[in-house]
Amino acid sequence: MTLVAGIDSSTQSTKVVICDDTTGTVLREGRAPHPDGTVADPESWWQALTNATEGLLDDVAAIGVAAQQHGMVALDEQGAPVHPALLWNDNRSAQAAIDLTRELGGPQACAEAIGTVPVASLTASKLRWLAEHEPHLADRVTDVLLPHDWLIWRLTGEFVTDRGDASGTGYWSPREGRYRQDVLATAFGGRTPRTPRVLAPAEAAGRTRDGKLVSAGTGDNMGAALGLDVRPGDVVVSLGTSGTVFASVDKPSADPTGQIAGFADATGRFLPLVCTLNAARVLTATAAMLGVEMAEFDRVACGAEPGAGGLALLPYLDGERTPILPDASGTLLGLRRDNMTPENLARAAVEGMLCGLAAGVDALRADGVEVARVLLIGGAAQSRAVQVAAPLIFGVPVTVPAPAEYVARGAARQAAWALAGTAQPPEWALPGAAELEVVDSEAGARIRELHHRAFTQVHGETA
Repeated sequence: MTLVAGIDSSTQSTKVVICDDTTGTVLREGRAPHPDGTVADPESWWQALTNATEGLLDDVAAIGVAAQQHGMVALDEQGAPVHPALLWNDNRSAQAAIDLTRELGGPQACAEAIGTVPVASLTASKLRWLAEHEPHLADRVTDVLLPHDWLIWRLTGEFVTDRGDASGTGYWSPREGRYRQDVLATAFGGRTPRTPRVLAPAEAAGRTRDGKLVSAGTGDNMGAALGLDVRPGDVVVSLGTSGTVFASVDKPSADPTGQIAGFADATGRFLPLVCTLNAARVLTATAAMLGVEMAEFDRVACGAEPGAGGLALLPYLDGERTPILPDASGTLLGLRRDNMTPENLARAAVEGMLCGLAAGVDALRADGVEVARVLLIGGAAQSRAVQVAAPLIFGVPVTVPAPAEYVARGAARQAAWALAGTAQPPEWALPGAAELEVVDSEAGARIRELHHRAFTQVHGETA
């Protein structure tokens, strides 16, 4: 048996899984926290990786790394960061994204050039902010890396990346398969720092000092898709702090509305992705308002009928990215004396959250993505109330894989692929998935219509 390691360097922590390269069975795991915040010293990621892997890598043949997308790691000639890394969730570059979109010719031109309409999270927007607000630091930048690129550099000494993570920079074109130096120069005030070489999906980045193979690595969403073995017809809905909806498809996306980010994936295909700001926190906030723990919230929500007695929650508690409503707030509609119960409120929170994600599924479907089933992952996917409501609202069968570190698993699967040198990644079966069928499509249609009417009442048809 040959062992491979998968590393997930996320916003909050580093997770490590050690897997059998043939079956994907997880044999050992490790974890270490990251400092909280929207900026980071990259050295903290290396320290967390070192701590999380302590004692786990001695008998490992290959290592894969997946990490949070978009983070700006700007280095000088000596390889030192000129500024703390700006992470995906740092919003100081919001105006820079607007300005960059205008200068590149508008949303349609941006979508065609780089697959995505710039938003604050993209690396290009963050470079624009640095050029405008810290030009003396921007002048020192010789290389720009992403978090996973930086960790690969520390492991191998090579400045390399993969097409999946590169597609989240805002200056690499999924459609053309190359860096757009013109976009980079526009973003960075005429500067064109070096960018890492883009590796093929199964290509190795290099080796560690003690000889372990290191694969190309990728971004976290691409790693999750690889860890879940996403196939045509599958759409992943991830219910974390925020929500993501994505699929693996044959052709690149170019959505001028900005709803869909047209990324590449880690296998040579493409990964259209919709992101919502409001997901699991909608449930935890409602539970806190009701004064119950999450287990009790689940029981209460299951005590209501589909449709929550006519209550509809527009769950934009933190504003919203999809639909584009950054200044919106949550709205509860349909209150009457006979439906003002804790059960209906809890159920409305579940349905409202899922309707927000279902809108993302609809956006992918409208972009030509086949939706045969939904793979439901993330912490909130284990909620019984969520599992009851999800097939109704999505209108297709829902698979809930067993809880696992799927980003790290995807990184490990990539490492096994690079080690084998085969045309396709190894076949790893999903562990213990629950299969949920659509039992009442009419109820689901009524819930979606209730939420559509509520949305139109508050935000209008074209919001």
